[in-house]
Amino acid sequence: MPEGDVVWRTAQRLDKALSGRELLTSDLRWPSLATVDLSGRPVLGTVSAGKHLLTRLAAHGEDPALTLHSHLRMEGSWYVERTGERGHRRSASGTRAVLVTRDWTAVGHKLGMLDVVPTDREHELVGHLGPDLLGPGWDPAEAERRLTEDPGRELGAALLDQRVLAGVGTFYMAEACFLARLTPWSPVADVEDPTAFVALVHRLLDVNKERVDQVTTGDLRRGRQNFAHARSGLPCLRCAATVRVAPIGTPPKDRTAFYCPGCQRGPAPTDDGRPQRPLGSSGRPSGRAVPARSYRTRR
Repeated sequence: MPEGDVVWRTAQRLDKALSGRELLTSDLRWPSLATVDLSGRPVLGTVSAGKHLLTRLAAHGEDPALTLHSHLRMEGSWYVERTGERGHRRSASGTRAVLVTRDWTAVGHKLGMLDVVPTDREHELVGHLGPDLLGPGWDPAEAERRLTEDPGRELGAALLDQRVLAGVGTFYMAEACFLARLTPWSPVADVEDPTAFVALVHRLLDVNKERVDQVTTGDLRRGRQNFAHARSGLPCLRCAATVRVAPIGTPPKDRTAFYCPGCQRGPAPTDDGRPQRPLGSSGRPSGRAVPARSYRTRR
């Protein structure tokens, strides 16, 4: 599932293409929105809210300002092409929304959620979210309060809870836990410095929001860009122990959590201990250990 940095870039792309332009036509291929027509409305802008996208449209006649809300979920994407040109190769059957202006057309493909609400009711869709890690109103103190509110909760589960921090998915959860030297199943109470840890999570997303490749190691070389996520069966880049993966959370809403048993202390109760091969490979793992940076920040 795309995480907060990916959604932030998507919002920037939509905002640049559509903001200030009038919609000539709209096509919302969503059962509850099949009769909604947004044409004639100027686009005021698009912003992200955690993993949510909000495209705001001006009032039209006697109708109030509206917000088109979308969520990418697992497979969704928005792409932009020049109006009248076919610049994509995605299947038409996956198209969920088409917004056409004179210059640019935005197409929502395999979106996981799509809603249209009066803009003054946006809070009904995103008001439950915790502090947005990449939002203009980022509040680290409130984020820390929410994170530490339940000291006995699993750290990984707390990070994935969008009511705690908006924008973290399994990638940044795994990488933040690795840098904190705690397994994702460790209780939140084991975080030695919650202020520094919240700052770490914020920094991981912030430094990656402008680039396509997510990098947490500082090494841009392929295969060495992150420490734990999606590296099960491979040697840890720091200690060379084999990175492992196990579910976290309660089925059917459980998620995958990667960790290094050599670098991270704490429990891993859902790991059955069986040998794990590298993802997408049946060969033997290989790699060289490199030192990891500390997660602590200067104060």
